[in-house]
Amino acid sequence: MFKTLYKQIGQYKTAAVLTPVFIMLEVALDVLIPYVTASLIDDGINAAHLGNVYKYGAIMLGMALMSLLLGITAGRFSAYASSGFACNVRSAMYRNIQRFAFSDIDKYSTGGLVTRMTTDVTNLQNAFQMLLRISVRAPLNMVSSIIMCFVISGQMSLIFIVAAAFLSLVLFFIIKAVSKVFARVFMQYDVLNTSVQENVTAIRVVKAFVREDHEYDKFELAAAQLRKLYVKAESLMAINHPVMNLVVYGSIIAISWFGAQFVVGGQLTTGQLTSLFTYVMTIFMSLMMLSMIFVQITMSAASGRRVAEIIDEVPDITNPSNAEAQINDSSIDFDNVSFAYKGGSGEYALHGIDLHIKAGQTVGIIGGTGSGKSSMINLLSRLYDVSRGSVRIGGRDVRKIDLTTLRNNVAVVLQKNVLFSGTVIENLRWGNPDATLDECREACSTACAHEFIEQMPQGYDTYLEQGGANLSGGQRQRLCIARALLKKPLVIVLDDSTSACDNDTDRRIRQAFALQLPGVTKIIISQRISSIQDCERILVLNNGRMSGWDTHENLLKSNQIYKEIHALQNDAAADFDAGKARKEGAQ
Repeated sequence: MFKTLYKQIGQYKTAAVLTPVFIMLEVALDVLIPYVTASLIDDGINAAHLGNVYKYGAIMLGMALMSLLLGITAGRFSAYASSGFACNVRSAMYRNIQRFAFSDIDKYSTGGLVTRMTTDVTNLQNAFQMLLRISVRAPLNMVSSIIMCFVISGQMSLIFIVAAAFLSLVLFFIIKAVSKVFARVFMQYDVLNTSVQENVTAIRVVKAFVREDHEYDKFELAAAQLRKLYVKAESLMAINHPVMNLVVYGSIIAISWFGAQFVVGGQLTTGQLTSLFTYVMTIFMSLMMLSMIFVQITMSAASGRRVAEIIDEVPDITNPSNAEAQINDSSIDFDNVSFAYKGGSGEYALHGIDLHIKAGQTVGIIGGTGSGKSSMINLLSRLYDVSRGSVRIGGRDVRKIDLTTLRNNVAVVLQKNVLFSGTVIENLRWGNPDATLDECREACSTACAHEFIEQMPQGYDTYLEQGGANLSGGQRQRLCIARALLKKPLVIVLDDSTSACDNDTDRRIRQAFALQLPGVTKIIISQRISSIQDCERILVLNNGRMSGWDTHENLLKSNQIYKEIHALQNDAAADFDAGKARKEGAQ
């Protein structure tokens, strides 16, 4: 963990080193000021020597101003280093998350990742700044003050040693107890953030099912548990303050008692006793600051482990050495492929898939929920790796092809694809950042999206809300299809991506694909037989296994599952048409 986090200091190492240097110089001046104060009292005030009062007063003023300047400089450097460190940590986490395979993302909740990027990094930033400043200042102040106390009076200094040892022992037990609680606190933050993220993302569903009260109760439960853990941690930490007060006031009473006797006995001057009071406060304030550091480090240690876990996570899917940077053609082969999700039950989602698709073919895939349709597509674009067998495109195993090359040549349009806040053309150019307006229009025409875009207020410059909230479901799907077409891929997959479109629009998109994408292999996944019946070949999946692989006509003769789906859908269409005819006859 420490090695991982240390690397993130990066270009801010100079500022991180300079901060303690200026802190040390500031502490040196702070420690010497009480010593000069003793000379001012003894040689100036008590000796009724006004010249010495001015002399030592000027020295103290100069030292105070210099200390102020050093403190400001140290503060600027520490702020620069700590904020830069936090920026590097967030960037390292985000960069690695972008490299995650789907199997890696499955390990962490969205709320958990948000917590690590925000709360945990903020804790690390605060801890780093405290380490640069207080962890240098406090020990130096304490050690220097103790040395000065011994210089003034070795006997009186024993009071500080005993008090400091007692206070350190109490702090050790407090920190040991608190560290366990804070580890649970950050886990509860994940639960809370997940609850908020799910609720905001699915707010339309929540309102549609009138589940606001249920979601509120769920949030309240998570928030109450977090409050309970924080109360427990803060209650333990609160012990620190009264114990500190007890030690400080006890030491002051002891110094006053013994110091008065030493002054009367001539073993100590009034100025020296005054300096001892200043030093004792410095020592115990340093201990208080050290206790704060230990608590912050305890909190941030849990955060550090969680952050380092993300940065050090090695993605399951990486670019192979000597990766192929070119794909010869759009042929696809599934060679006895079996696949199981790592985070699942361990059972195979796909069993022995042996499938061979020629370049430029149009293939349909149909099957019930959980039959493995989306799993096949995820293997094709290498979002997951096969458990057994191999997937090849253009005769090459996808595991040996450069990931950027592979995913640029395999365009997948999902049923619930995502649009981002921005203009229509900005969303389209996700497919090709250099696409011209004419190329965007051509892709939109193929996807049957150009007509509705032209009717929008600013056409292709119309602003889309987050997720394309100001578009209908069918419009969003057509924009996503156009975006995929702009990649000019070798393989395009429509994973139920016309489900929100009417039958006529669905038909026109398929016709455009057949005419304008002759060399592109087209895979259409659908629950509607009408969407795939014109495909050259159709794959029927059942519980992760191939149930049929043939033309529409042959499957109707030989495949029971396909026949049942066809009959059910035809009956539903017949009922609708019959009802419509009866209604028209009655009129």
